[in-house]
Amino acid sequence: MGTKNSFFAKTNNLTFWIFLFLILGFLAGHYLPEFSKELKPLRTLFLHGIKCIIAPLIFSSIVCGICSASNMKSLGKIGLKAIIWFEIATTIALVVGLFFVNFFEPGKGVNLVPHGTSLDAVAPKTQMTFAGFVEHLLPSNFVEAVAKGDVLQIVIFSIIFGAATLMAGDKGKPVVAFCESLNQVMFKFTDIVMKMAPIGVGAAMAAAIGEHGLGVLIPMSKLVLVLYLALVVFVLITLVPALKWSRIKLVPFFTEMRPRLALAFATTSSESAYPDTLKSLTRMGVPERVSSFVLPLGYSFNLDGSTLYLAMTSVFVAQAANIELSLGTQVSMMLLLMLTTKGVAAVPRASLVVLSGALVTFGLPLEAIPLILGVDEFMDMARTTVNLLGNAVATVFVSRWENEPLAPEFQEPG
Repeated sequence: MGTKNSFFAKTNNLTFWIFLFLILGFLAGHYLPEFSKELKPLRTLFLHGIKCIIAPLIFSSIVCGICSASNMKSLGKIGLKAIIWFEIATTIALVVGLFFVNFFEPGKGVNLVPHGTSLDAVAPKTQMTFAGFVEHLLPSNFVEAVAKGDVLQIVIFSIIFGAATLMAGDKGKPVVAFCESLNQVMFKFTDIVMKMAPIGVGAAMAAAIGEHGLGVLIPMSKLVLVLYLALVVFVLITLVPALKWSRIKLVPFFTEMRPRLALAFATTSSESAYPDTLKSLTRMGVPERVSSFVLPLGYSFNLDGSTLYLAMTSVFVAQAANIELSLGTQVSMMLLLMLTTKGVAAVPRASLVVLSGALVTFGLPLEAIPLILGVDEFMDMARTTVNLLGNAVATVFVSRWENEPLAPEFQEPG
């Protein structure tokens, strides 16, 4: 009886079912490609269920997090510490990306433009500019920002709204009570939607393989492999040391985060794992005033995986076009990407928009975009996972900087 119960508990674990459906989706996509393409609506349905959670949950969690601070000075300290860490991690991600793409040169010998490819159909038309980024910080209509799922605008609005609620004192208490109730309701809503996660994940994998096929990886496999290697190195030299400094036990941390990372990897959406990541950080002992403020802030300003990817693909395009980029030019490109990636979450088809903006700025051919698109979904899985992991680490890091103790099962002695 005990063995049966143990087996049931194991197979009832979300991680088990996500990985099982990942494998089934992979096999279906490879052996039944036409059928697998028809599964795409299931992936879309699941992502719609997640996306409808994001705006109210981010809004309520940020307001609750801000209002749980004792005063604005305390809140400002948390924000400053978060921004400092974001800049450190982003800079290291850019340097790692540039080093790996220059060392392995994945673009050498690549056929830049596949025959019969129409650039107009795939190349993003929007370019990232500093002026556009600044103008985009606040929504002209908050409802419109929610409808578009514009995370950056929602975060900025929620921060200002939460600060105003905190400054209002007793008059703001009914608003805080409402946001606390909304926060709890949205967590229950998330539990319901997450029952669909294995099906959504399996359908996402099947549709990706069925649509693009495994053959698309062959000519671009070197870029994919170098990106994965660079992301692993970034995690080992940046995020793991940050966790060690935070005195958190690595095995319990990654065990807790494993299903969230698997979900982000399979769906290529770190938003899908946001609600459960917030709950995981709470279980680790991170206080709400830190987790509910730093984590959503990181979704717009701390995209380590996407930053590293953009650094690599920009130079990859130059290599594929046989264009030599000087060290000075690459440093200038790094500074541009450091700025533009801060608003990456606010732009539709974000990474490709930022990439095309960098290509235009430095006179590199946009013809590379269709080639990258062929394997972009596979690379997106890895960079999205690192984005999520980076934001979880950033939240733990800031909590440690605030001298907050973790839960005993996660806290290293010292």
